[in-house]
Amino acid sequence: MALSLEALPEAAIDFLAERRVATLSLPRPGAPPHVVPVAFTYDAALRRARVIGPGSTVKVRLIESGGSLAAAICQVDGHRWITLQGIARVRRDREVIDDAVAAFETRYRPAAPDPDRVVIEIAVDR
Repeated sequence: MALSLEALPEAAIDFLAERRVATLSLPRPGAPPHVVPVAFTYDAALRRARVIGPGSTVKVRLIESGGSLAAAICQVDGHRWITLQGIARVRRDREVIDDAVAAFETRYRPAAPDPDRVVIEIAVDR
């Protein structure tokens, strides 16, 4: 069942705040999709999902190779799941990284230091 981004049910917002791992799926030219487990945060007001991680990963290289890329994040818990889709881009500015790390630490745990950290930001449109 598709949910409206304009009015996500409270149960969906609560589910997106639970400490869970999801998968990030990205297309690869001429190959099967790249699917990787990630921790992420979602801001319903801004319709933005963010993943923090090292700038040298395959997912970052895939996104940067095209400037932006269609992406899907799917969080699953038994028979409950939610998929967020949109265009992903990589952000390297310190203010964006610091804000994403703070959101991550609120949902998950303290983030380990990483001088190569970037943010994958997905403008959720579905």
